Amino acid sequence: MIPFFKVSGGGNDFLALAEPPATPTEEQIRSWCLRGVSVGADGLFVLRRDAGGAGMGGEVAMEYWNSDGLPADLCLNGTRCAAQLAFHLGWAEGAVRVKTAAGPFAARRLDPTRIVLAVPVPERPRELTVEAAGGMHPGWSVEVGVPHFVLHWPEGLAHAPVAELSPAIRRHPVFGPPGTNVNFVRFPERHRMEIRTFERGVEGETLACGTGVLAAAAVGVATGRAGLPLRVLTRGGFELMVEESPETPETPEITGWSFSGDARIVASGELLAGAGLAPAAPAWE
Repeated sequence: MIPFFKVSGGGNDFLALAEPPATPTEEQIRSWCLRGVSVGADGLFVLRRDAGGAGMGGEVAMEYWNSDGLPADLCLNGTRCAAQLAFHLGWAEGAVRVKTAAGPFAARRLDPTRIVLAVPVPERPRELTVEAAGGMHPGWSVEVGVPHFVLHWPEGLAHAPVAELSPAIRRHPVFGPPGTNVNFVRFPERHRMEIRTFERGVEGETLACGTGVLAAAAVGVATGRAGLPLRVLTRGGFELMVEESPETPETPEITGWSFSGDARIVASGELLAGAGLAPAAPAWE
């Protein structure tokens, strides 16, 4: 039996293991994250207390894997959930620094359902046109710890071809072997953005994607379509916020933007043997 938490950040859901005796295997992660036959999640992270100890200004370290069992350097919704879990467990109070493979992120608790992260300003988006699914698709490539491709979709996201177009772009040769995440975005007003994201590693649309929000916000700002503060509506119905967050003497770690919104502890339980018995997908003829 393995204790776990189920957490959600804007609808992006994760399994979280707090200081497990062993790091889960790729096969275990894939099985546990499989919806319908196990607990199900977009990904899994392991959270550990840093050697520096707990308390105000303490540190925790997270390792993150997508539901395909492969590691990813950064998941910002997962990072906000990791901070919320650290507060829930009493490992920190009010503020904490979360170490990730993409670097540390300062987090502050707004309330039991919201966390704000200090994040660096994303790199300048690179214009790129991708030929896929029988058409040419202009957009922007942005690295936010992980790669993203952003498509401006002003006609509305209700009928955006997320499922039809994204797989071809996600694995397009121009993005190399790692591929890319794919985002469809609309800016109905200067300080509002709507977004739908197809996540690599999940290989489908998720209800939210934090790094996708930052990548798309960078595109909006760089092209003049948007300005901060920016309220962002995700597929899950939650509203996330991207704001300018200048450095102050009290918060020297904050040097760019802040990213805030929903981050909740949903449930806790134990992973039993049945959670790891995932069948192979049928080979239909």
